[in-house]
Amino acid sequence: MRPSFGAKPTKDGVSFRLWAPGARRVDLLLERRHAMQRRQDGWYVAEIAGLTVGSEYKFRIDDEIDVPDPASAFQPQDVFGPSEVIDHDAYVWRAHDWRGRPWEETVLIETHVGTFTPQGTYRAMIDKLDHLVETGITALELMPLADFAGRRGWGYDGVLWYAPDSAYGRPEDLKALIDEAHLRGLIVFLDVVYNHFGPEGNYLGRYAPTFFTDAHTPWGSAIDYRVPQVRAFAVENALSWLTDYRFDGLRLDAANHIMAVPGEQSMLQDLSVAAGELAKATGRHIHLVLENGDNRASLLDAAQEPPNGKYRGQWNDDYHHVWHVMLTGELAGYYADYQTPRMDLARALASGFVYQGEISEFWGKKPRGESSGELPPATFVNFLQNHDQIGNRPLGDRLESLASPKQIEAALAVTLLAPMVPMLFQGEEWGSKAPFPFFCDFQGELADAVRKGRKQEYAWAYEKYGDEVPDPLDPATLQSAVLDWISRTPEEDERLALVRELLALRRKVIMPRLKGARFGDAEAADTGLLTAQWRMGDGAALHLIANLSDDEVAYSNGNAGTPIWGGEAGERLPPWSVVWRLGG
Repeated sequence: MRPSFGAKPTKDGVSFRLWAPGARRVDLLLERRHAMQRRQDGWYVAEIAGLTVGSEYKFRIDDEIDVPDPASAFQPQDVFGPSEVIDHDAYVWRAHDWRGRPWEETVLIETHVGTFTPQGTYRAMIDKLDHLVETGITALELMPLADFAGRRGWGYDGVLWYAPDSAYGRPEDLKALIDEAHLRGLIVFLDVVYNHFGPEGNYLGRYAPTFFTDAHTPWGSAIDYRVPQVRAFAVENALSWLTDYRFDGLRLDAANHIMAVPGEQSMLQDLSVAAGELAKATGRHIHLVLENGDNRASLLDAAQEPPNGKYRGQWNDDYHHVWHVMLTGELAGYYADYQTPRMDLARALASGFVYQGEISEFWGKKPRGESSGELPPATFVNFLQNHDQIGNRPLGDRLESLASPKQIEAALAVTLLAPMVPMLFQGEEWGSKAPFPFFCDFQGELADAVRKGRKQEYAWAYEKYGDEVPDPLDPATLQSAVLDWISRTPEEDERLALVRELLALRRKVIMPRLKGARFGDAEAADTGLLTAQWRMGDGAALHLIANLSDDEVAYSNGNAGTPIWGGEAGERLPPWSVVWRLGG
């Protein structure tokens, strides 16, 4: 399918297309001005013979404002500068036979390009890929790259969805990172944001006002996916990341804030179908994952291959929240919904979501979620930390600063061997204490508004910690989050060895049995004893016995199967101990 939007090299020059139904006139600005032809349904087009790749351009709207291409492939001078013509076909891929890996082999690590290395670039990440492979990680996930205003940010304020941010390098640098990952057997995911545009550098409302509705998300105006061109803009963007850059999968941010029309096929379904058609045509494994606070199990099916309207998996916030409450005792905000964390953990292990239609106090005292126990366990991406859960804390402090090593190691032993897809956050594999506070690079009134908003949201923290709360606009805040790859302590080396041992066992024992696995049951006692079992794809039963408390507990239910981790489960289980068994 030929993309509808943006600038595309042709045999004789470059073709330009802009959807601007709200504009009376559009001019293409190169070395000189070219009037674009208006076509049906608000499209403006221009064919410029002899124009070369690398040329920079803008669009002039109604002789009033000059704007970048909303489908720009690259912005060398950030979101306010000109767009650059890129020939994606010019890159010579080395891993040309790469087709991806099955979903059941996925072990994710979430990363932020700007803080993953001291250099903060795509190219610098290449040097760390061998570390990921040696650790047992199989999937590298990048936080959003769509061009955002400034040189620092998490990426969730992107305004030019097709342009990887120039703060990290050029498009060919990103392709080199993905190519090198594929050569090492790593699949690569990208986090994409289709629920809103960032607050600075988005001009769509000026010349395509029907892009948005009167409804609002927590981050701005909702995008109107009832409009065919708007829906196509998102679907084609997803296909661009999957084809032009050869990402193996996408994680869609806050899908519950993506507008859907009851009774009609949603943009989410269209995107899944389009990705599935690409997978079928190319023989590739393509994986789509949701973040969705509504816990809509009906959107999910890890076994659908290729995608055909469903999503492979979902980030399971419920799973994170129960562990966080159990390990820290914190009950503020959304954690208040998890007053019985051990029982809630048992529910997550037995059937996926904790909230499957129960009333959620935090989510407006209304039912949240759908029944999920019939889904494959691998539908759920489970984690103990991610960018949100660390970065939305006032100090950006990690779990390492909040819980004991023994508690965290028990949580890792459960998470990394359970038949759900596990995910780590960068540096978690060695127990890094580097914070990950919120940071951005806005200017003027917007910068002042961000500071004011943070101080209102975290008033208690500013009262308690004062100047210790990092200023999101200060460059030092980003620098504090950069991983230290050199000065690992002996304790961090021990943690890394533990994670590598767990993931090696996962690769050998769990992964081969994941396809066709089914949920079983789980029970939690007030003493801290937790037991769970699943029926694996080869018919074997996977058993978990754990003591998630500070005291020794009695265990007398027998020992079915063969020990694979943690030794024998005796009549007394030590504090924070985990035993895994297979068989029987």
